[in-house]
Amino acid sequence: MMLGRVELVGFFNELCDLAKAETLSRFRKPIDITNKLDDGFDPVTKADKAAELAIRNRILERFSDHGVLGEEYGSVNSEAEYQWIIDPIDGTKAFISGLPTWGTLIGLYKAGEPFAGIMHQPFTDERYLCDGEKSSLFFQGRQEVLQTSNVENLSEAILMTTSPWLFSDDERAHYSRVEAHCKLPRYGTDCYAYCLLASGHVDLVIEAGLNTYDIAALIPIVERAGGVFTNWQGGSAAQGGQVLVAANSKLHSKALATLADKA
Repeated sequence: MMLGRVELVGFFNELCDLAKAETLSRFRKPIDITNKLDDGFDPVTKADKAAELAIRNRILERFSDHGVLGEEYGSVNSEAEYQWIIDPIDGTKAFISGLPTWGTLIGLYKAGEPFAGIMHQPFTDERYLCDGEKSSLFFQGRQEVLQTSNVENLSEAILMTTSPWLFSDDERAHYSRVEAHCKLPRYGTDCYAYCLLASGHVDLVIEAGLNTYDIAALIPIVERAGGVFTNWQGGSAAQGGQVLVAANSKLHSKALATLADKA
């Protein structure tokens, strides 16, 4: 059983409220940090784990036949038609640095395709939500329907990526070709960049090495706002990996050709 649009929005907000109680209370406070990598640094905190548990427990309480995939606690009911995909804190490095550019991501896939999703930034209390039909920003008691920009040329584009040093050497060479053509590159915004693109403030986002939970919520938010969200070959990005996100199809085509060095 699935919810109607109004009920779905309400349920997304309920899940975000549960997560907010676990994350915001720990933000900019002393907190234990565990590194998930032997070589490198991939932090996780009590806030990540507690928020994911709160979200997934409520989903399975409401929809016991749905699947859930989360960054911290893995997958259950992986063959179900509806899959809820959770990143409790996308941007944990920003979180532990006190930067308000992290967010809670909750995506909903139907039959393997991105259907709806929400990104909530609890510190600013911005909620970027796709209800399956349109994307909106809920902020300070107002709802604003999102629309991407009409920038069609790389020379006029604002480009974002979390960090160019997260690319492999080969990937960085491809990325740098696009950056060299853009008006302004900016770094360090994690999931926030995609929502700024959906809002019309940013024109391109290029990243790599992403997991499904990093983008499941963001794909419908961007696409229902008019953007294009693919991998570096122009195909589906629903399972993560390399992603190229553009405000519109004309800009996407130019970025895709430049990324592939075919411009």
